[in-house]
Amino acid sequence: MKIVRNYLITLLVLLTFNIHNAQNIEIENLRYLEFKGTVINSENKEPLIFANINLMDSNISTISNSDGNFSLKIPDSYKSKKIKISFIGFKTKIIDLGSYKKLDKPISLDVFVSPLSETIIAIPKNVKQLVEETLTNYGDNYLENHNVMTAFYRETIKKKRRNVSLSEAVIDIYKSPYEKYQKKEVIKVLKIRKDTDYSRLDTVALKLSGGPYNTLFQDIIKYPNYFIPLFYVSNYTFWVHRTSEINKTPVFVIRFKQKEDLDEPLFFGELFIDGKNKVLLSANYSLNVTNREKSSKLFVAKKPKKADVWPTKANFRVDYTERDGKWYYNYSNLSLDFKVNWNKKIFNTTYSLSSEMVITDWKENINLNYPKRKEFLNPSVILTDSKLGFNDSEFWGTENIIEPENTIQNAIKKIQRKLKRLRN
Repeated sequence: MKIVRNYLITLLVLLTFNIHNAQNIEIENLRYLEFKGTVINSENKEPLIFANINLMDSNISTISNSDGNFSLKIPDSYKSKKIKISFIGFKTKIIDLGSYKKLDKPISLDVFVSPLSETIIAIPKNVKQLVEETLTNYGDNYLENHNVMTAFYRETIKKKRRNVSLSEAVIDIYKSPYEKYQKKEVIKVLKIRKDTDYSRLDTVALKLSGGPYNTLFQDIIKYPNYFIPLFYVSNYTFWVHRTSEINKTPVFVIRFKQKEDLDEPLFFGELFIDGKNKVLLSANYSLNVTNREKSSKLFVAKKPKKADVWPTKANFRVDYTERDGKWYYNYSNLSLDFKVNWNKKIFNTTYSLSSEMVITDWKENINLNYPKRKEFLNPSVILTDSKLGFNDSEFWGTENIIEPENTIQNAIKKIQRKLKRLRN
């Protein structure tokens, strides 16, 4: 229990004041079309969480939420284009927007199965051992040097389906090698902006404690204790669900879940492992929240006495990428759904909290130059309340770089250009 509890804490506090209304992100005098849908696994009809939906020949994209639902807003002039729906380990589907209608049925993606020749790599007999070796193989396959990684971070809070809080930040991560017992990793905020409307949260505000550290700790090769520590592996069952391919690399899709005799809130999901080199390429996993009381204790640090609060979904994703023969953390995403039930109210209120971070650039920290301690971002920070950073309109522009519904990858090129000017 302590292992998972350290993963992240969501703070629930009673508020007695309001803050200005959230910014309207609509761009004036430009008509948008909205396309909605649901992405599911054609094999078992389950929703595909964090599936990528991209308007082809553009940088407009979004991802599916914890129910597999998505909403894509595009300029009216783009309505003749096509959208591409993709998910790691599944066949990509392309849909012509000209014939697209509000679908009465979900968009189903077929599992991508790539038969692996025994001359390339054989199906492992001991899957648990493969997972253990992969999680401890950090010394051979991952970055060996100290680096400064620039990243874009975003977190949002929604009440039902309406955005009520948006925080975005450009940060530097002072990342140490993947070997054990290295210098603690720290984060420095370069730019930040926030817009929160607590009036739409009634008298309750859900806040994400930890900010960018939550997504950084999803680097499960670097931080296995926030995922499945080696001494805890025996509490899980692992099996090869299928073989697949990522960037022409054959991979095993390994599923895992806690053993049935355990009643603790543990993880379940899929690991995408290059079995030949024992490298983790990606992981999609969730927390078992069926035990309402125990899972609530993991996330809720404080709440009003007259309200019951519990998580209904907790989904996570982490991706790794390769550079110069070494792998490193590149992207992570977490999505949490909560229900708040007041004692004297008939209906529950649903809130969604999400955060994601993507590495936009990195360079070797040859001289081990670290910022001063007072410049470190506190691991317990709550960005929506933090006084860190400032809203620099010259840097961010007069409009949001992206809409909250769109993936943060859309912002990378603009941010990289502005950061270069900032550093010069």
